[in-house]
Amino acid sequence: MLYGEFIDSLARERCPDDMESCLQALWYDAVGEWHTAHGIVQQMDDVMAARIHAYLHRKEGDEWNARYWHRHAGSEFPQGVALQAEWELLLCELLE
Repeated sequence: MLYGEFIDSLARERCPDDMESCLQALWYDAVGEWHTAHGIVQQMDDVMAARIHAYLHRKEGDEWNARYWHRHAGSEFPQGVALQAEWELLLCELLE
């Protein structure tokens, strides 16, 4: 999937079924369904899911939990980085 295709898919009523789980989590987050996005990554145990999990808790305002998930992923807490920029970075890494 290309970046533009993903962004265009946000206008759909439903998340595309053939989208991989981490992309689905970002999709649901982008359309305002934080709990659905969280539920997806909560069921996964890989580095990217942990990074998205961290992002979601940071967005929620739970910095302690976000830092926990960054440690779990082996990634750095994005101090001073806007949430939208972090979301974009995660999306671009998934679409590489």
